[in-house]
Amino acid sequence: MRSMYDVRHAMYVELNPMRKLTHPENVARQEIQRRKLRLPLTIVLNNIRSLHNVGAIFRTADGVGAEKIWLCGITGYPPNSMIAKTALGAEDSVPWDHAQDASSVLRELKAAGYEIVLLEQMESSIDYAEWKPARPVALVIGNEIEGVSPELLSLCDAAVEIEMMGVKNSLNAAVAFGIIAYHIRSVMKEKTGTYV
Repeated sequence: MRSMYDVRHAMYVELNPMRKLTHPENVARQEIQRRKLRLPLTIVLNNIRSLHNVGAIFRTADGVGAEKIWLCGITGYPPNSMIAKTALGAEDSVPWDHAQDASSVLRELKAAGYEIVLLEQMESSIDYAEWKPARPVALVIGNEIEGVSPELLSLCDAAVEIEMMGVKNSLNAAVAFGIIAYHIRSVMKEKTGTYV
C-alpha cells in the first residue's frame, strides 16, 4: 500500500518532472529508504591509511545501505575527526567493527556463506561490470599503495577490477569502492527486487 506521501509525490512529479527536491522532501524520502532491508554487503578495509578514504567509504556504504564495515589492521576507526570530516555522520549509521587480523574476519564471513571478493588488479581479475554477485558479498579493499596483503588472497573467491584508460593505473580507494558498491546494489536489486 502506498503512503499518502508517495501518492502526492507521484502526482506532483507528473506535473513538475524537472523540479529539484527540497530539503524536507529529501529527508522524508530518506526516512522511507531507511526502513528497507540492508544490502547484503560487508566491506572489509585492510590497512587503509587515509582517514579521509575511510570516512568517504562510510558515507558511500550508508548511501548503498551496506550492512557492515570491518576496519582491519592499521585502518583508523571512529571516533575520529578526520573520518567524521568526510563521513558526515555516516559513521554513526553504518554498523562497524574493528579487528587487527583481517584473515580471521574473512574466515568467519566465508563460514557464514559470504562470497569473498577482492577489489584488486590481479591476473585473474575480471571487469567489475561482468561480475554478478550470487550471494552476500564481503568486499575486501586493501592498502592504497600495496593493495591486499598476500595472506588474504587464499581466502578470496574472486577479484574484480575497474578498467583504466589513462596514464594512471588505479583510482582512489574510496572512488573505486563507490563504483563497485553501486554495481553490487544494482545487480542485487535486479535479481531480487528487495532493494527497490
